[in-house]
Amino acid sequence: MKLLSAAIILSSISSACAFAPVPVSHRAKTALDMGAVLYGSQGSRSPLVNWGASEIGVSIEMGDLSKNPHPFKQIPALTDDDDVLVFESGAILQYLYNKNAADKDSSKRSAAITSWILWANATLDPICFLETPDGKVYDTGLKNPNKRIDRLDQLLGEQEYLVEGGFSIADVAIASYLLYVPQFFQGIDLSRWPNVVAYMKRCAERDAYGKAFGSNVQQYLIASLDAMGGEKKKLFGMF
Repeated sequence: MKLLSAAIILSSISSACAFAPVPVSHRAKTALDMGAVLYGSQGSRSPLVNWGASEIGVSIEMGDLSKNPHPFKQIPALTDDDDVLVFESGAILQYLYNKNAADKDSSKRSAAITSWILWANATLDPICFLETPDGKVYDTGLKNPNKRIDRLDQLLGEQEYLVEGGFSIADVAIASYLLYVPQFFQGIDLSRWPNVVAYMKRCAERDAYGKAFGSNVQQYLIASLDAMGGEKKKLFGMF
């Protein structure tokens, strides 16, 4: 929800990066599909939930925001099976993973995934988004050196994704926040962390990311990350 306060920064690219509705998957329904409804909008963190659901093969319906059951009327929020309510993007990702994918993973992998989801909200979020006392985003901490991101860069130099065994919901949690930064802070240069940039590009190139965030946003991000990585491509004629 708080990302909406930074929307003005995107005004110069809003037409190029218009968000499209997220189509409901035609995959076979799971138990969650019988009643899972997501309350959100493209200007919030809701698309990261759509991304995560798509990656693990779960279809979710978009709900009427006038009926949003979030106790603070924020988004995203997810209802399931009539009596389940989950809010906070990280908690929703964890819920989707626990119900639909955790049983396929070892306890070691599941623990690592949970740790990264929590790290995204507790540590990465306040690095990526600097806020005023009333919760409005005014800048990003990624404009400056940061020891935690230095360490993340080292880790991503050793492996393509965060958890042993390949791409996971952990990457949805971490990459979503990282990829919001070049969307909201146009022209930012993250090249001091080349492995992070390469990781962001790998994640942005995934089909499920494009479906959730929109193909125009996906293309913009890939071009921006190419430029940070040394491929000085012209970004949609804007630079």
